Amino acid sequence: MYQNRKIGVNFDRQGIAKIRLWAPGANEVAVRLNTHKADLPLQSVGFGYWELLTGMLKPGDQYKMILDGSKELPDPASLSQPEGVHGASEAVDLNIFEWTDHTWVNPPLEDYLIYELHTGTFTPQGTFKGIIDKLDHLIELGITAIEIMPVAQFPGNRNWGYDGVFPYAVQNTYGGYKGLIRLIDTCHNKGLAVILDVVYNHLGPEGNYFTEFGPYFTDKYHTPWGNAINFDDAWCDGVRSYYLENALMWFRDFHVDALRLDAVHAIKDFSTKHILQEIKEETDKLIAFTGRKHYLLAELDLNDHRFIDPIDKGGYGMDAQWIDEFHHALRVAAGGERDGYYSDFEGIAHLAKSYKDAYVYDGIYSAHRLKTFGNKPEENPGQQFIVFSQNHDQVGNRMLGERSSMLFSFEMQKLMAGAVMVSPYLPLLFMGEEWSARSPFQYFISHSDPDLVEAVRKGRRAEFAAFHSGQETPDPQAEETFQRSVLNWGETNTKEGRKMLDYYKTLIGLRKQLPALGNLNRKNLEVAFDEGQQTLMLKRWHESQQVCCLMNFSVRQQEMALPDVKSRTKILDSADARWNGTGLSPDTGSDPTKVKIQPQSLIIYTSDYV
Repeated sequence: MYQNRKIGVNFDRQGIAKIRLWAPGANEVAVRLNTHKADLPLQSVGFGYWELLTGMLKPGDQYKMILDGSKELPDPASLSQPEGVHGASEAVDLNIFEWTDHTWVNPPLEDYLIYELHTGTFTPQGTFKGIIDKLDHLIELGITAIEIMPVAQFPGNRNWGYDGVFPYAVQNTYGGYKGLIRLIDTCHNKGLAVILDVVYNHLGPEGNYFTEFGPYFTDKYHTPWGNAINFDDAWCDGVRSYYLENALMWFRDFHVDALRLDAVHAIKDFSTKHILQEIKEETDKLIAFTGRKHYLLAELDLNDHRFIDPIDKGGYGMDAQWIDEFHHALRVAAGGERDGYYSDFEGIAHLAKSYKDAYVYDGIYSAHRLKTFGNKPEENPGQQFIVFSQNHDQVGNRMLGERSSMLFSFEMQKLMAGAVMVSPYLPLLFMGEEWSARSPFQYFISHSDPDLVEAVRKGRRAEFAAFHSGQETPDPQAEETFQRSVLNWGETNTKEGRKMLDYYKTLIGLRKQLPALGNLNRKNLEVAFDEGQQTLMLKRWHESQQVCCLMNFSVRQQEMALPDVKSRTKILDSADARWNGTGLSPDTGSDPTKVKIQPQSLIIYTSDYV
């Protein structure tokens, strides 16, 4: 049952191709073989499906689907689009790749240290091979899992990936399916897990032929990107199966360790069984069949723990979720702007609340939303929450795509990194932040439709009309917008780059070494803050070990009280000159219960219980 996809082109061991297409509105369907210049008819097998067994289609051959004798279209379940979104599909046999990751074991989720990257801008090559060449850098940094932004085939060669229109096909300009398989195989042999970002809430505009095949969309709901995927309207069974098979394919055929499900709040489904729950159930069946562990990570802004609650407790069963609210509170505490959704956050107080409660808005009134919002995730462990000081959205959705390196001081960047790393949650880094990269991450596209390009330009200008007075919104279609966003690896050899990189390695090393940081029991935590001083103390413990983290978000030296312990050892001071800081915080002096902490800095102590 779980050995092959139920959609698209599959080859058996004798090389016979089984073609299966869902096109419930078609009266006749054929496959056009470019190699043989022949059209082969498919047979209707009910419920909108059409099938054909043939020995004429071989791996590497190009083909298109013919609907009702006239519509010549790429296969919506194509695994490869060598000529782009408008070209022919390529028949692929995924079973012929010789994997070498036989001893790989996906680590427990609580051991994930995640590094988010965009294939096109992570390296100058902009390919999966480019990522492979930098894996040793990530291993030395201490990363245990890379998260790859969407790779589903999109128009042109420049895109964030969220305009994909072939969910099964891997972007040809990145290296296609072969390149992705080699990357994952190499990652596993080097001890790295792989998370793939997938988009199940919408499809991009250019090259989107789905409406020609069937009711993949519904007018019942709308998302910020157009009509919603049809998960609960008439003919939804075929759509649900399409996306279920997609998730299983990444796990089974590409050995992906976890999927990051984009914006699940935009997945509209009032079925008796939500599509996320069904994906989880099918994933669990696959795990039982193969013996390999896989995780489902959701991007969610509803503050509703039902999404991450186990199915047997009435939830959808997602293994973890991103929590933007930690990021928002952290940036406001760091002195960032308070417009838009940031206006809902009080900085130091809300950062303390997020450390303790995960969600900031957990059943309290939101002035930005003008309503009471969220619920309390009291029973959800720390590994179900992913936190960050930067990610692709929070950088790239700014008009100029500024990273923290352009918005905050070097000292504040170190403090923000430390605030993430000492949390009782899963930390995520955005590519380049470990050396304080200066290149922006701007919004870019490469559409071929001039009207669509102009519509995107106008949309971006309108979105930021009230911001950055006097500065032009970068042209998303321009190649230079993309080129500006490519990481400059030469910065790792600058003084600041080396210092920041060493600091991140030290932080990550401490998180791995100290049980009080690595254990994600949210109940073993205390937090206190002083809004006047802009200071926060986070205390975490595991068994006999205690870690005390002091944070000073103000621009002045502050005096902070310390917990009552037998003895303590300072193991990190972000103000240390070793990391280009202003100098170690002064000794405590005559009062051992207090310490002076430098501006915009973090101190970590370890101690044993009294």
